[in-house]
Amino acid sequence: MPTVPGTEPSQMRAEIAQQPAAVARTVDALLPRSAEVTALAAGARQVLLIGRGTSDNAAVYGSYLVQVCNGRLGTLASPSVATSYRARMDLSGVLGVALSQSGRTEEIVETLEWAGDCGARTVAVTNAAGSPLAEAAEIAFITEAGTERAVPATKTFTTQLAALAVISIGLDAGPGSERADELRRAPEELDRLLSVPMDLEPLVAELADVQGVVISGRGFAYSAALELALKLKEACYLHAMGLSYADLLHGPIAVVDGGTPAFVLAADGGPALDGSVALARRVVGAGARAYGIGPAALAEACSRALPGPRLSEWLSPLGLIVPGQLLVESLARRLGIDPDSPRGLTKVTQTD
Repeated sequence: MPTVPGTEPSQMRAEIAQQPAAVARTVDALLPRSAEVTALAAGARQVLLIGRGTSDNAAVYGSYLVQVCNGRLGTLASPSVATSYRARMDLSGVLGVALSQSGRTEEIVETLEWAGDCGARTVAVTNAAGSPLAEAAEIAFITEAGTERAVPATKTFTTQLAALAVISIGLDAGPGSERADELRRAPEELDRLLSVPMDLEPLVAELADVQGVVISGRGFAYSAALELALKLKEACYLHAMGLSYADLLHGPIAVVDGGTPAFVLAADGGPALDGSVALARRVVGAGARAYGIGPAALAEACSRALPGPRLSEWLSPLGLIVPGQLLVESLARRLGIDPDSPRGLTKVTQTD
């Protein structure tokens, strides 16, 4: 793997490798508590998801989960409605779910408290027991990521996805369901994916010469596309745009050319796969490079590809992000950037 001369292996790379164990611990800790969600959310018609940055990308996954798997409306919160405008609204019949790695982002804590004051039932997903966010919620789901030292979050994202999967299971059939069994098996698939040889070097070499990249996915894969775009911005300083492929086709595809490649992420099956393959073919046919993360059908349509997970579509973002994380870490080092400490960033970000 490419390295910055004179440096040790990055903390980010070590934490990527820790994800199967972190997700397994999180599932083991939280799945037995899914009945708490069942009781708390009784009568809830809608789920309001609250987050920023990586946590907001996880929230996008949560919105697809509750709509596709639970048949309830899932929406992303606009925290400024609570913190700046201080609007009042009727949130009875709403389950508010706030996500924050540290549990100390004041805006997220305040927004969850606001949701509760407006009548919502509240859940916190955080890696920090006893944090302000955990204390503000009726139920606190503590992820088991362990300490995450690298500024670009990796374990945070996948353990938050696991926690949201447990919440979704709590909203319907409970811990004895088929979906619960699939979730229990997910860490094993992450471990397999990390053991698959990935030839990152050709991709890294090509990306080292570009200034921008488009990252696209649809449905469940959209959250992983957003997260990969964020990581490329944070750790590699690329102009990376994360889009649903439907949005991409409505104009922004014009930016994809010989100097601006596109990544396409897709699960191994599901209704979004055919469109993802068609998008990759369109990009390549227009003379641009398409990089895939996903199954063989997608890889065959792309200029280059990395393998995706063998997971059901509803769990696929847990695995789709892993090759992207490895690529980001390797590209940062090729560019002479310390992936653990990108410029201008800290582990906890406060916003007004």
